[in-house]
Amino acid sequence: MGVYLNSTTAYTLYKSEMAKPYFVDKTAMLKELFPLVEEGNSYICVTRPRRFGKTVTANMIAAFFSQSNNTTELFSTCAIGKELDCPHYQNQYPVIHISFHDLPKRCDSYEDYISRIEERMIRDLRQEYPMTEIEPEEAVWDILTDIYAEDENARFVFVLDEWDFIFHQDFAHEKDKKAYLLFLRNLLKDRPYVRLAYITGILPIAKYSSGSELNMFVEYTMVTEEKFSSAFGFTEMEVDGLYKRYLENTENVRISREELKEWYNGYHTFSGERVYNPRSVVCALRNNNPGNYWTSSGPHDEIYYYIQKNIAEVRDDLVRMAAGFPVQAKVREYAASSMRLQTRDEIFSAMVVYGFLSYENGKVSIPNRELMERFDEMLQKESSLGYVNRLAKESVRMLEATLAGDTETMCEILEMAHNTEVPLLHYNNETELTAIVNLVYLAARDQYRIEREEKAGIGYVDFIFYPELDKSADCIILELKIDHSPEEAIRQIREKQYDLRFRGYLGKESEYTGKIRAVGIGYDRKSKKHSCKVEIF
Repeated sequence: MGVYLNSTTAYTLYKSEMAKPYFVDKTAMLKELFPLVEEGNSYICVTRPRRFGKTVTANMIAAFFSQSNNTTELFSTCAIGKELDCPHYQNQYPVIHISFHDLPKRCDSYEDYISRIEERMIRDLRQEYPMTEIEPEEAVWDILTDIYAEDENARFVFVLDEWDFIFHQDFAHEKDKKAYLLFLRNLLKDRPYVRLAYITGILPIAKYSSGSELNMFVEYTMVTEEKFSSAFGFTEMEVDGLYKRYLENTENVRISREELKEWYNGYHTFSGERVYNPRSVVCALRNNNPGNYWTSSGPHDEIYYYIQKNIAEVRDDLVRMAAGFPVQAKVREYAASSMRLQTRDEIFSAMVVYGFLSYENGKVSIPNRELMERFDEMLQKESSLGYVNRLAKESVRMLEATLAGDTETMCEILEMAHNTEVPLLHYNNETELTAIVNLVYLAARDQYRIEREEKAGIGYVDFIFYPELDKSADCIILELKIDHSPEEAIRQIREKQYDLRFRGYLGKESEYTGKIRAVGIGYDRKSKKHSCKVEIF
C-alpha cells in the first residue's frame, strides 16, 4: 500500500467518520459515479464552500473504489450497499488519492510543494509495479503511460481533494500557478490510464485555467448544477434524523429543532432544496450547545477580506442584508476566483462561493444566524465602514436608552444618522427605516433573539426582541411608522395584541418574566425628524 496509490488513509478516515454519532449516509452519490467509471476518461470537479463535506465525500469515494481494503462490510449497511451493481465497482480499481492541502515540513517554494507530491507518487508506482522500468528523471505521467502500455488494466481513479489549495498560498507566484496547471494537465488530460478524475475545491476551475489546460472537467457547483447537490450539506430530512438521534442520546436537551434551522440553515441547491452547514450542525449537537462554529483558517475566510478594496460599493447593501432584506445581485461564480475584486457583483460572487452569502432568485442574503453574527462583528469593528460603523457603535447606548425609557437619547441617536448623511435615510419606504433601526440595535443581538415581521397576536410585528441569556430581562416589541406618530405605533401594538408572544399559552406560565416594553418609532418625511415612545405593558 502506498501513500497516494491504494492508500489506506481514506478507508481509515471514512470508517472513523461512520462511527461518529451524527454520521449522515451520503453513499448514494457513488451510484452516479458508476457509469462514469465504466466509460473511462471522465472528469468531474465539485466546488463547495468550506465545511460542506468535500473531504469526507472524497474519502468515501477513494475508500469505495480502491483495492487497498475490502470495504464490503463497511458499506453494507449504507444506501450504496443495497444497489445490485455495487460489487461490480467496489474495491475494483487502483486509486490515486491526494490531499493537496498537505505541506512538507519546510515549504518555502512551489518546487518544495510539488516535488514532494511527485516523489511520493513515483515511489508508490515503483512499489506497485516493480516490473516496469522507471528512469530517475522520468515524469510521473510518462511512468503511468508506460505502466498502462504494459498492463491495459492499469487504469486509475484519481481523487484529488482541495486541488485549488495552492492558489491561496503566499509561496505560490503567478508562474508557479501556471506551472501547477500544466502539471495537472500533463497528469490527467487525454491520458488512457485515467478512468475517473474526481477533484474538489472551493473556487471554480475554469477561471484558473484561462486556456485549455483543464477544460476536460465538468464542474458541479451549488449554485449552477443540481447533480451531486444532495451529497453536500444536510437536507431538512437529514437534520430531522440527526435531531431525533440527539433527543434519544442526550439527557439535558438544550437545543430545539427550530434553533438548528435558525443558526445553520439558509443555503440551497440549484434545484431549490434547503441545506444546512453540516459541520456546524454536528458541532452544535455534539456539544449540546447552539452557537457559532464558523472557524477561520485564513484571510479568505474573513468577510472583511472581500469588501475592503471597495467598501463604497457594498456598504449600504450590507446594512440592508443585516436587516434581513435580500439584495439584487448578478453572481458570476467564475469572477469569484479573482482576488482583485473591483465591482459589487464580483465581491458578492466571491462571498457566495465562500459561503458567506446565499444566492437565490437573483438575490444575495445572509444565510443564517451563524453568519449574521460574523457580519454584526464586522459592522461594529471596522471603522472603514464609515457611517455603518459609527451607528453600530451607538447600538449599545440605544439599547440602554430603550430599556431606561430614555426617548430623548433614542431620538438623538436616530437624528445622528441624518447628521452623518446616511445614504439609506431617504426613507422612501419602510425597508430603509427598518435597515437603520436594525443597525442602531445591533448590539442587542448579544442578549436578544431579534425577529422581524413575525406573526404575533392578530398581525405581524416589525421587530420583537426575545431575551435569550436572561429570561427575566425586559422583552421588547418595536413598531415603526413613517408619517405617523409613535403613539399610533404603540396603539397598534396594543390593539393587535403583539404582547401575546411573551405570555404563557393554555394556562402555562411564560418563560419570560421581565417587563414587556412597547416601543414606537415614528419618522416625519416633511420635518425629517424622528420621534420615539416607550410604554410598559
